[in-house]
Amino acid sequence: MKIGLFSTFMSPIAEPDMIRNFAQSIEAMGVESLWMGEHVVLFDQTSNPYPGSRDGKLPVPAGGGMLDTVATFGFLASCTQTLRFGTGITLLPQRNPIYTAKEFATLDWLSQGRLDFGIGVGWCREEVEACGYSFEDRGARCDEFIEVIQSLWQSPVTDYEGNYIQLAGCRMDPKPVQAGGIPLIVGGHSPAGFRRAAAYGDGWYGFQLNLDQVATMKSALTEALDDAGRSWSNFELIITPPYQITPDQLKAYEDLGVDRLILHLGSQKPDRIAARLDWVSDLMNHLA
Repeated sequence: MKIGLFSTFMSPIAEPDMIRNFAQSIEAMGVESLWMGEHVVLFDQTSNPYPGSRDGKLPVPAGGGMLDTVATFGFLASCTQTLRFGTGITLLPQRNPIYTAKEFATLDWLSQGRLDFGIGVGWCREEVEACGYSFEDRGARCDEFIEVIQSLWQSPVTDYEGNYIQLAGCRMDPKPVQAGGIPLIVGGHSPAGFRRAAAYGDGWYGFQLNLDQVATMKSALTEALDDAGRSWSNFELIITPPYQITPDQLKAYEDLGVDRLILHLGSQKPDRIAARLDWVSDLMNHLA
């Protein structure tokens, strides 16, 4: 099982020197990958609660905001050598799929294939609508956008006729370095998310899941993979567990078949980062 870290880099704390030093430090430790979430705009009030916290609020400092994933990973790819980068998640149905395909293909090209493209439909109605799309049909739109992006990455010429996007004789280069395109990791703790992962994905990403929840999700994913005529032989299970886990729990995630465990970084204050990385290092030693 590989160990990665998840961080929501926030201004004003996440300055260039801070994130550069952080990425180089975790690469030297042997951390396999760094994952970031995405929100382009934030709202004081939302109609749906944020599913990743107990109070339904995004933990954003006053006056701060989340750094863009593509720009940040491009910056960090230039000062690292082996560290992989994953989006957890890219909010695909609120993005322009053509620009998204181009941005991530270019990032994969420049990083020499160190990218995982984690996607999901998102939970924030206000954000989807601010980006110019409707909320209710985001699932169907996401499926079309996946198909278009994968075609642009894999085919010399893309022709596509969908309900949300139409392309004729469309070429996009450079292609991603990784054969077949950038690995697509699908998020979403719903039957639709499991179906989408089985239909299109190279893996599934579950966020903030304890061991019992992982077992339940894996059972549902197994059924979805069976329905799609697929198996776990070419499909990754990627999990972010609760913030604090024990070495025994680490082994239990591995025994459940988790391929990559993406641990929370938490606070980005220097002293808290140092203490957290010491904890991560100790935990990783139990896998050695």
